[in-house]
Amino acid sequence: MNKNEIRDAVRERYAGIAESNGATGCCSTSESTSCCGSQKDFDLRSLKLGYSDDDVKQVPETSNLGLGCGNPQAIANLKKGETVIDLGSGGGFDVFLAARQVGENGKVIGVDMTPAMITKARSNAEKFDFQNVEFRLGEIENLPVADGIADVIISNCVINLSPEKQKVFNDAFRVLKPGGRLAISDTVSLKEIPDEIKSDMQLYSECISGASSIEAIEQMLSIAGFKNIRISPKLKSKELVTEWDSDGFDEYVDSADIEAIKL
Repeated sequence: MNKNEIRDAVRERYAGIAESNGATGCCSTSESTSCCGSQKDFDLRSLKLGYSDDDVKQVPETSNLGLGCGNPQAIANLKKGETVIDLGSGGGFDVFLAARQVGENGKVIGVDMTPAMITKARSNAEKFDFQNVEFRLGEIENLPVADGIADVIISNCVINLSPEKQKVFNDAFRVLKPGGRLAISDTVSLKEIPDEIKSDMQLYSECISGASSIEAIEQMLSIAGFKNIRISPKLKSKELVTEWDSDGFDEYVDSADIEAIKL
């Protein structure tokens, strides 16, 4: 697989999810993928990931597509007036939650490479009159954002989908202010992933094949310039991994909170 093939496969899958509102029509061969289910299923999944009942009720319903593997809001410690960037913002779920926390003097920018997701998120923002959010079409390796404008970068189960993860962390470092924080949830590999899984394009787009080890992520963050790096696997997340794909891949991947600072 080359990087363009990976991006095309990921974009195609998530366009299908956006256009079907996360319904079962987006699924390919597996009936257990995270895109299958009702809005109630997606909300229940979010509750298991640590979001509150208030969280899932206070954002546009169609912004929650059941695609996360953690809760970056829980570690971001967002403050009033801050500028936040969400990498791979999808339907806008975490963007809208962050917007509530930073208030009218803050701003949240969602970046996604899938036009259908940007369209959905912008529609949600307009329908519910969110004034402090913006959604930009772009790749997370090359953020359409100026240098040094963000206080916090969040992301939820997206960076594993990138074929150029070092570039993602490099660009995240570029757009953060000095003292800026990285607060993301993502999948991590627990042991070496077999070649047959790594080469499976569907499994890559389902957050399995592209997961990096904790050691590799620490190294990439360090190379990018980040300090105070902390990666905390979620000890209770194996059940959730099994839920989104029941084929035994919980042996290879888990979700984790990933935090770092630009000093």
